[in-house]
Amino acid sequence: MRLLATIAMLLGTALPASAQGLPPLGGPYPPPFTATLSNNIPLAYGMSADEAGFALGVPLNYISGHPGNEIFLAFRGYGGSGLFPKRDRLYLQFRKGRLAGWKGDWGNNWMWQ
Repeated sequence: MRLLATIAMLLGTALPASAQGLPPLGGPYPPPFTATLSNNIPLAYGMSADEAGFALGVPLNYISGHPGNEIFLAFRGYGGSGLFPKRDRLYLQFRKGRLAGWKGDWGNNWMWQ
């Protein structure tokens, strides 16, 4: 076993290391790191309910509150597998008709209970 590990280490050091090259002058440039994050939510404070629903791409469901100061719920269906779809809940708080905050709720995973 040690012999195999030693051989693997020697073969690994024999290969040259290479980094990703720079983009050509004049473009195309790769997107910034923050644009490639999987948790990049297209929400911004001050959006209306219609704008937030459009940005998320899902309808907003009314939960509670008076007109202009509501809490809405959005079901986001990102990720998961074909066998077990994933539907995360996102609560959106509106004050004076504008988005004041949001909170993701991933609930309990039934598989680990």
